[in-house]
Amino acid sequence: MKFVDEAKIEVIAGKGGNGSASFRREKFIPKGGPDGGDGGRGGSIFAVADRNINTLIDFRYARLHRAKNGENGRGSDQYGAAADDITLRVPVGTVIYDEETGEQLFDLDKHGEQVTLAAGGQGGLGNIHFKSSVNRAPRQFTYGKEGEHRYLRLELKVLADVGLLGLPNAGKSTFITRVSNAKPKIADYPFTTLHPNLGVVRTSPSRSFVVADIPGLIEGAAEGAGLGHLFLRHLTRTRVLLHLVDVSSLDPEVDTIEKSVADAKAIVKELQKYSQELYAKPRWLVLNKLDMLENPEQVKKDFCQQFGWTGPVFAISALSGEGTQELVWALQDYLDKEKAKENQANDEQVEGYEPDDPRFNANRSNINHTQD
Repeated sequence: MKFVDEAKIEVIAGKGGNGSASFRREKFIPKGGPDGGDGGRGGSIFAVADRNINTLIDFRYARLHRAKNGENGRGSDQYGAAADDITLRVPVGTVIYDEETGEQLFDLDKHGEQVTLAAGGQGGLGNIHFKSSVNRAPRQFTYGKEGEHRYLRLELKVLADVGLLGLPNAGKSTFITRVSNAKPKIADYPFTTLHPNLGVVRTSPSRSFVVADIPGLIEGAAEGAGLGHLFLRHLTRTRVLLHLVDVSSLDPEVDTIEKSVADAKAIVKELQKYSQELYAKPRWLVLNKLDMLENPEQVKKDFCQQFGWTGPVFAISALSGEGTQELVWALQDYLDKEKAKENQANDEQVEGYEPDDPRFNANRSNINHTQD
């Protein structure tokens, strides 16, 4: 399936039905009084996050979503029927923006999370509501209200714990294939990866994490060069970034390490240009293809020294698997600690709240999941 991570749609909620101005007409009851019912509510349009959906491709071909209008009220105290709602299913990680203002409206980052994209109009009131002691035969009624009409932009930011950075052909796809269940295309030419790949790394039956591989970055990516800039947004949700560097051509006796260091620094600059938030994320250095070196430890030492790197560094061979297990276990331990901190912070934040507090029950219920 083609990967699509952005789409623009138009949503039009249904208009509420009009109220009715009617009077009871029955034999032997000459003055039956008003009996006009209310109009039905117009259909609303909702979005719900579904972990079984991976792309926004359906919304590239179905851009207009219109709910039906509510029925008009009728005599004999008959209320108009409410129109069916529409529920649009989107991938978990979808961010929804107002296309006209650019405002972020919703961020659906949990399975089953549901939001209202366009609320249906309320039905009008029938004349039974206007009866009074001084107005025994009211002819007043109200029209149904228009439903909301919005132009929206959907943007998918994949949910992953670890993001892979690096130049084209740095070995990111080989690495994700080695450690996870992902099967990306691997070839010896630049930009083999054309869309993000997600892989689940399972370290035990109960412990795992998700790795995201995006197309390789090149200098100028933040301004639109290459393919990586299109997918940098997918790294914004990650907890740690792995910066893979191909060191297969480096050797202490050959003066080529400066170029590799310069390339690595260029990637870091692109991160900073694109987003300070992304630049500030924890980042680990991973020197790949060490199986092609005669003295990998010396190369590791020289590279870190010239790169000015003092953070975590790992030397691996994604092809042979050497060093990958140590890296995977280090990532798992780090992520477990980070998640434990987040859980503790969340527990402290909600301490003292009652289970029936409305803040815990924000999801809308009784939604009819029928699409026009």
